[in-house]
Amino acid sequence: MSDVFDKDKRSEVMSRVRSSGNESTELRLLKLFKDNKITGWRRNYTVDGKPDFVFLKLKAAIFVDGCFWHGHDCRNTRPEANEEYWRKKRERNISRDREVTERFIKRGWKVLRIWECELKKSRIEETLARIKSFLSSEYSG
Repeated sequence: MSDVFDKDKRSEVMSRVRSSGNESTELRLLKLFKDNKITGWRRNYTVDGKPDFVFLKLKAAIFVDGCFWHGHDCRNTRPEANEEYWRKKRERNISRDREVTERFIKRGWKVLRIWECELKKSRIEETLARIKSFLSSEYSG
């Protein structure tokens, strides 16, 4: 199906679109925390870098990254239309993620990034083990 807008109009429309959060993945992680009695977290805590969850006492931040938007190749999803635009968009997101992680580490925080696909039922035990290891005092980054 072809676009109803020309290239300039589509660009204008898309420039006004703002993220409303990765609600479904955050909710899956929230359920995982509650089901496993993982406490001490805050969601949507106002701190530069906008982690999805923070554990203030541990100075730990957890980000849940959407696979497509943040460059994970688990599904090899690549739009054919406007390929160059999407490639650059993902590269900018990856670069920003790297910069945010480095800023947190420089401030003495631990950072864990979880891919959206890691919250699927088939990988949930592995993900839970990563989270517990991350939150334990032995975790070194």
